[in-house]
Amino acid sequence: MQFRALFSKSPVKRTGRDRFIRNVLIAIGNSGDGALAVEAERLLDDASPLVRGAAVWALSRLLPREKLEKLRREDSEASVNDEWVAAVA
Repeated sequence: MQFRALFSKSPVKRTGRDRFIRNVLIAIGNSGDGALAVEAERLLDDASPLVRGAAVWALSRLLPREKLEKLRREDSEASVNDEWVAAVA
């Protein structure tokens, strides 16, 4: 609901919350800025599998494998689990 209110008169609204956040997470992962990992980490429990998977991907670009293994968790969505497998491979 907050997303709609914030972007009600913007083309961003068409993208939708989950895809918008996924795009932000892709930018975070591509930034190479490890300080942004905390923002991706807090989205590991998001309601959207699309967002959770993108958070895992972003973290895989920013954190060493050892830290990823400590954060790893099983997910009810296969696509998110696939991201974890790729991240810690």
